[in-house]
Amino acid sequence: MSLETRLPGARRALALLLCINLFNYIDRYILAAVEPEIRKAFFRPDDPDAMAKTGLLATAFLVSYMVAAPLFGWLADRTSRWLLAGLGVAVWSLASGASGLAGSFMILLATRVFVGVGEAGYGPAAPALIADYFAESVRGRVLSCFYLAIPVGGALGYVFGGVVGGHWGWRWPFYLVTLPGLALGALCFLLPDPRKQLRPAAGNGTARGAAFWAGVRGLARNRSYLFNTAAMTAMTFAMGGMSFWMPDYIHEYRGQPDLGRVTTIFGGITVVSGLLATLAGGWMADRVNRRNPGGYFLVSGVGMLIGFPLMVVMLFTPFPWFWAVLFGVEFFLFFNTGPANAALVEVTAPGIRATAFAVNIFVIHALGDAISPPLIGKIAGWKGMNAAFLAVSALIAIAGLLWIWGARYLEADTRAAEVKFTES
Repeated sequence: MSLETRLPGARRALALLLCINLFNYIDRYILAAVEPEIRKAFFRPDDPDAMAKTGLLATAFLVSYMVAAPLFGWLADRTSRWLLAGLGVAVWSLASGASGLAGSFMILLATRVFVGVGEAGYGPAAPALIADYFAESVRGRVLSCFYLAIPVGGALGYVFGGVVGGHWGWRWPFYLVTLPGLALGALCFLLPDPRKQLRPAAGNGTARGAAFWAGVRGLARNRSYLFNTAAMTAMTFAMGGMSFWMPDYIHEYRGQPDLGRVTTIFGGITVVSGLLATLAGGWMADRVNRRNPGGYFLVSGVGMLIGFPLMVVMLFTPFPWFWAVLFGVEFFLFFNTGPANAALVEVTAPGIRATAFAVNIFVIHALGDAISPPLIGKIAGWKGMNAAFLAVSALIAIAGLLWIWGARYLEADTRAAEVKFTES
């Protein structure tokens, strides 16, 4: 694929994966939209722990997702990635429908565990499939298109859950996403493994036995992979905490009385800034990477280093100018989405690529957004929300510096991955 930018069927595959990823994030944010109604359905109004208990629904999903991802990443490198993706989509779609049927909170909690397991089957396989179909020269832009689902799907999920749940109750949003998800999962079973087109003589192209495990152990010595994962962990910590606490920060700490208006504006800013930044970051990274082999990391790092001072300025900016600075912060935080994931692709050989994504998923969530909301809340309780968000801004700066520092290794590690692919 050195002379072509894509394999036959690549656009069709990208369209399907993008649609699936949209439903992925729609489903995640439906839960956030209907959480107040779930709380009313299963807990007494005077229960002081009701919010903590419903918060476990998100925790159950996240823990099962990050724990199961390494197993499914290993499978995706040894079996058909389309088969695994289709099965994962089917499992999470059925689990979403079961969420609507739940007659008790414990059953609902169990369904969210299975949603995480299903997404773990899809999560590592999808970006590895995109890397199979598209050449290095366009991967930044293509992966940016794929990850547009994060801001767009999240906003659609919140709106869909709010509107449908408001009219027909909290169960119906879960029912209505089930059949479309199953249909998209079924389409995955119809597509051939692209690795057969890349290297027909190698069967399905998966690494086996000692060669596979040698490649996995090599991740621990892959400097670009380690710098990228560390930077993405710092970024995920910051964005996870920021997205969780920002509406409360604006409403309570900054004194904006209408919470509905706050969440609407914040959601709109997230969608627009995320959409523009994800596309712009992918386009910019591909251009820079043609001139500088460390371009994917440089673009990611510079974006974070611009976002860092903007975050600090935002904390002391009065309304309505606060909204404009917030837009800038989110824009530069989303700027790395395509380049960082493209770099993960470039420095790992195809035979262990899904495993590399799975390990990355585990680390960035276990050390990132799985722990940042309570830690930031603890700092806020001691020192106030501005102090807590200043801690977040420090992680943004650290992420930027890690990407800038790691850029020096990107060319060598990319070449090493290419040599391993050629020798496989």
